[in-house]
Amino acid sequence: MNNKKNNILICGALVYDHIMDFPGKFSEQILPEKTHILNLAFTVGGVRESFGGTAGNIAYNLAMLGERAKIMAVVGKDFGKYKKWLLKNKIDISGVKVVKDEMTAKFYVITDRADNQIAAYYPGSKTSDVFGDVGRLKQYALAIIAPDIVARMREYAKIFRQNAVPYIFDPGQQVAYYSASELRYSIKGAKMLIGNEYEIRLILNKLKIKLATLKKLVEILVVTKGGRGAEIYNQGERMLIPAAKKKAVADPTGGGDAVRAGFIKGIIMGWDLKKCAKLAMVVSAYAVENQGTQMHRFTWKEVEKRYEGNYKEKL
Repeated sequence: MNNKKNNILICGALVYDHIMDFPGKFSEQILPEKTHILNLAFTVGGVRESFGGTAGNIAYNLAMLGERAKIMAVVGKDFGKYKKWLLKNKIDISGVKVVKDEMTAKFYVITDRADNQIAAYYPGSKTSDVFGDVGRLKQYALAIIAPDIVARMREYAKIFRQNAVPYIFDPGQQVAYYSASELRYSIKGAKMLIGNEYEIRLILNKLKIKLATLKKLVEILVVTKGGRGAEIYNQGERMLIPAAKKKAVADPTGGGDAVRAGFIKGIIMGWDLKKCAKLAMVVSAYAVENQGTQMHRFTWKEVEKRYEGNYKEKL
């Protein structure tokens, strides 16, 4: 199960999530003809603080998959609770930088009955000075640049390209804050570009290109489609991978990061892309079945059983 090496680098955010559920639908509260004077308040059923952020979520899922990945992130003086949680789950935080006069990032999200979301994000410290000795980067078989502040994401891409570190580029909705040239630079240096349908459309619009051109810029392109699975493009081949069956959809917030963890595990193990994607779909199912992005648990044996049950083949 484990590749015996601590050689995965996860660059992204560590965030205190504040998750709220709205018992109605946002569409019932919004007057389309009055959006220019929008003034809304949603009464939610409760607020749950949990540990989140792209780096934390991916590392958490990888830990359950038997991988002790190293996190590169910036946090603030209130990191203590999160630090204990990460260490408890055997996650390497030696690359986490604490800025003592700042707060750790905060994410506030409201999810309605139709799984639509409205969110607000405070990114914390804006420093991009995270890496120390870049000479040690050669030991990493794979890195991922997950959503964080763009200044750090740009720096990660530059360092990885200069040091020939293979990386997955996952810009998410941070695409809006990239210039076209910066975005193209990060994509062209990546082993894989991954995003949901909306995020990929943002990329196409930013670069003013068609999907056919985007597929040529990167070795592997993964478009996630929520409950419809994922679409993968690689060397002229198009693969459609169905989603794994879910017992329920309690909270979609961490599903995407769980997908990333599944792909990373499969790539590190040297599996073909279809097998990587199927594992990613299974891991994602566990995440969305539970409230919060790091509240689910699974064992490797459970993953094997669920994988076989969904895809009629052994993992």
